[in-house]
Amino acid sequence: MAQTEAQGGERRARGTVLTLEIWHPNCWTLEVTDAAPANLLAHSVYNATDGHVKGHFTVYGDSTDDIDELIDAAADSRLTHSVVEMQRRYAHDYGGTAPGNATRELFVEYDPTDTISDALASRGFIQEAPVRIRDGTEYWSVFVDDVDRDELHERLEEVRESHDADITVTKISSQDTVGDDIVDRVGLLSERQRDIFELACEHGYYDWPRGITTRELADEADISKTTLLEHLRQAEAKLLDPAIEEATDSL
Repeated sequence: MAQTEAQGGERRARGTVLTLEIWHPNCWTLEVTDAAPANLLAHSVYNATDGHVKGHFTVYGDSTDDIDELIDAAADSRLTHSVVEMQRRYAHDYGGTAPGNATRELFVEYDPTDTISDALASRGFIQEAPVRIRDGTEYWSVFVDDVDRDELHERLEEVRESHDADITVTKISSQDTVGDDIVDRVGLLSERQRDIFELACEHGYYDWPRGITTRELADEADISKTTLLEHLRQAEAKLLDPAIEEATDSL
């Protein structure tokens, strides 16, 4: 789960940004997103009483009913101590476009030992953006100082062993400097926008020359050409971020 946001204003020299898919046991966010149709963005965590922590989360989904179902599941979870709704919206507070068709803000109190945040942070993995939790999986974007791949592999293995975690590295990006404006923009997409964008990438829609026509892609997605273009337009507006150069290596 998210512990802190990226350190504001600081610019770091050469390093590596990893995109991680994580599952680990005894985590309320993984359990409720696996059971309910809505998803979560984890922003920041604050110390609470009795050794607990309170996390700030955005719940997002296709409908308010989906969000209600997730909130009920969170409140009923054996792994949470309290769930409080906030009268704020993600788009207003964070200056971005709200993910999904409906959103709600939560403060949730829980036991910090049931999270993986400290295990990552103590090994030099700095959270770069809100953690996206979807369908029982956490999606992290983390920065680590310039170390060789063997060292990265060793650190990840330590996290896996300490929390009995499944961790998959899905993307490695290298860059000379990393600012505080980098976000995990994929987390801002609705489920449908993400599906259509990934389908377009899979079929070479953004290749040169283009691997599939707009009409063919719309037929593949079983939607109209107009609807396809609208989904792609919205996804592209949220994803546009030229700062990261993707590397092809993996751990």
